Amino acid sequence: MSEATTVSTVTTATTADGSSRAARIAVRVLQILLAVFFAVPSASPKLVGHSSASESFDKIGFGDWFMYVVGCLELAGAIALLIPVLSGVAALALGALMVGAFVTQLLVFDGQYAATPLILLVLLMAIAWIRRHHNAELVSLIRRRA
Repeated sequence: MSEATTVSTVTTATTADGSSRAARIAVRVLQILLAVFFAVPSASPKLVGHSSASESFDKIGFGDWFMYVVGCLELAGAIALLIPVLSGVAALALGALMVGAFVTQLLVFDGQYAATPLILLVLLMAIAWIRRHHNAELVSLIRRRA
């Protein structure tokens, strides 16, 4: 008497670009978390002129105008992270801000919180890499409009 064994394989639903649904959801959740971080605890104090943000930018030597510019860039980047066609470019732009923040932390603030922009930079570059196919869509949209 032979026993028939059935082998069941578990497959995950994949899209044309080869990513699984779980991976897409994980990246989307990361984008949302980063967008909330950049909008609320990062951009908000700069945009309302909170004393702690103002003091930091005074120490940097650029004053309040630069604080408002950085706050606007962070808020715009946070919003763009949530828009699929802009997410890759937004992650790159916010990554550039984090490079500046890292250098500033090292040179002005003696590296006290230098790890924070580095961690954010790694996460943003991962999103930029994963969402890089959106860059071609964005270029295509811009060319059609021009």
